[in-house]
Amino acid sequence: MNGPGDDAGAAADIAAVEQANTAYYEAVERGDLEALTAAWLPGEDLTVSCVHPGWPVLSGRGEVLRSYALIMANTEYIQFFLTDVGVSMTGDTALVTCTENILSGGPAEEGASLGPLVGQLVVATNVFRRTPEGWKLWSHHGSPVLAETGEEEGEDTTP
Repeated sequence: MNGPGDDAGAAADIAAVEQANTAYYEAVERGDLEALTAAWLPGEDLTVSCVHPGWPVLSGRGEVLRSYALIMANTEYIQFFLTDVGVSMTGDTALVTCTENILSGGPAEEGASLGPLVGQLVVATNVFRRTPEGWKLWSHHGSPVLAETGEEEGEDTTP
């Protein structure tokens, strides 16, 4: 049976996981590879994994962090607006699901300060593990949301 202290502890854990999740996205936005590295589970005892939208599964801390370095090197601007954030926990593992509303831009064209901005919707699952240094990302999986084109509504069904 849960006592009142258990509820407070669970609420503190959820708040800490939400903060770790936010810190991960903020590090990507800033292009801060050092902060991003700190967000991921250290060591090789538990292999981390990552699936960027449209990419194959990346396994191992080195491969995952190299992928972020590549993305950061080729992204001039990125901002995440997270919606539908949900947190569930069991023991020392937490699962965060969310929708990433992404606004990003590549290198600027000649005479422009920013490249063209592109919006994208991605649903993501982030799995965190509790460590002595706080909650660390164990796995990130992002999948693109395929937009409705609306073409079906306008199709002529007359034979």
